[in-house]
Amino acid sequence: MKFLDQAKIYIKAGNGGSGSASFRREKFVEYGGPDGGDGGDGGSIIVQSDRNLNTLIDFRYAQHFKAKHGKPGSKRNKTGANGEDLILKVPLGTQVYEEDNNTLIYDFTKNKEKYLVASGGRGGLGNVRFKSSTNRAPRKKTNGKLGEEFWIWLQLKVIADIGIIGKPNAGKSSLLAALTRAKPKIANYPFTTINPNLGVSYYGGKEITLADARKEKPNKVSGLVVKHFIFFTGKSPSILKSISQPNDLPIQFFCIVFTLFGHSDKSFKPSSSCSENFEILKNH
Repeated sequence: MKFLDQAKIYIKAGNGGSGSASFRREKFVEYGGPDGGDGGDGGSIIVQSDRNLNTLIDFRYAQHFKAKHGKPGSKRNKTGANGEDLILKVPLGTQVYEEDNNTLIYDFTKNKEKYLVASGGRGGLGNVRFKSSTNRAPRKKTNGKLGEEFWIWLQLKVIADIGIIGKPNAGKSSLLAALTRAKPKIANYPFTTINPNLGVSYYGGKEITLADARKEKPNKVSGLVVKHFIFFTGKSPSILKSISQPNDLPIQFFCIVFTLFGHSDKSFKPSSSCSENFEILKNH
């Protein structure tokens, strides 16, 4: 089983506005002429990553997304307004696939990263664009282009702050149940956990996601992006590996885990720098 959340959505970029075929008509003006403006461009659909989001729940019930159309041109060489772009915010770690759910379009790895997934149609040309020395009163205009439309898949691989790994029957599920509200299956025999379990704990006003990785080695955890690993032996947890730069909240949370198991280190100082506390816990 993979830690995977996915949603299929339909996106439609805005159509371009049509050009205008109008002529200048003013009182006491002997000669008029073409003055039709161009149409506005249709709005595009942009996908943007946001680290404050955790799931794709926003795309489960609203599956059709359409950008605004461009406005048509008008007289006096007025260009139509462009359609407003539609920005879809997704969690960090989201991957965009084509309708076949196999061809990768884009992978979001940084916060506030943007990707133009569907382009809006170009606006049409007004008749003023077609005037010449031989055609002084053109009535020709062009319509706006259609915006791109198709189905795409959004897939999110869960990003866990802490991954609990260890030998079979060491008590990984028990630790997860003690620290979170998750209710994994717990029994007195090895390999009780068939599918990985997730739990969420709150500390410092923010969520900390824990995962029972059901593995002994971090390089065997499939489909899960883990920031920190805890190797649990049944007596005391210890940090085995850190992939990302440690931050204050996970370090503070590790201190609480040590305290629960009676292994609080007096040298741990909550007011110290992040790197100092990390080295203390790492060498525990």
